[in-house]
Amino acid sequence: MQMEQRKKIEPVIQCDNLCKTFRTPGGDQEVIRNISLDVQENEFVVLFGPGQCGKTTFLNMIAGLEKSTAGTVTVSRKCVTEPGPQRGVVFQSVALFPWLTTMGNVEYGLKMAGVKKEERQKRAQKYIDLVGLQGFENTFPVELSGGMKQRVGIARAYCIEPEVMLLDEPFGALDAQTRYLMQEELERIWQTAKRTVVFVTNNIEEALYLADRIIVLSPCPCSIVKEFEIDLPRPRNYTSQEFLHLRKEIDATINSST
Repeated sequence: MQMEQRKKIEPVIQCDNLCKTFRTPGGDQEVIRNISLDVQENEFVVLFGPGQCGKTTFLNMIAGLEKSTAGTVTVSRKCVTEPGPQRGVVFQSVALFPWLTTMGNVEYGLKMAGVKKEERQKRAQKYIDLVGLQGFENTFPVELSGGMKQRVGIARAYCIEPEVMLLDEPFGALDAQTRYLMQEELERIWQTAKRTVVFVTNNIEEALYLADRIIVLSPCPCSIVKEFEIDLPRPRNYTSQEFLHLRKEIDATINSST
């Protein structure tokens, strides 16, 4: 039923026959091979695959940071040719401005867009509160933990109020305990302020915990191996029978594609 409904509604993101080949001194290197993917409004889609398979390149093409060799990406019917404010991006390395406070970092995009100080700080405060950083508005990045820096990055991306959020392994550099906490926090944030999300990871549990749909990708050159609809109640239990069964099935899919 969910798949039938998706076909009837025009997607927010449409990727049609995307290909990417890099030219290197050693010759052409094909990274993305004929990927077609639709993502619906407020859907949480996870791109899951082995390391160095091309997940980040694929995400960068949706973001407009990388041009395709062939094929097209559209967001809300507009062809993606460059970065734009309708797509918020969060990277594994948050890259906060060290000379700016939490407030300064979160409001930065609005400042560059010419939004007046009172309005941009009001909106920045809304998202600082959303990610649970009340009281840290005047704190500099050097004083924040890794998880707190990622919260600032998520608030900064949300603050420009994009249609689409693109997250590239945002918790990959965190310790295991903080990573679990941030997965729970991201799920809470997404439930509170819904966005269309494309999230990259190579962690099966993380994919299963967060996704409405998991796109399993092959080793490089990257192509779609299989899609999984994740119809589990939220918040999810990492040790439930259904969760573990899906984990085993996805793991078997990955192993058969390598």
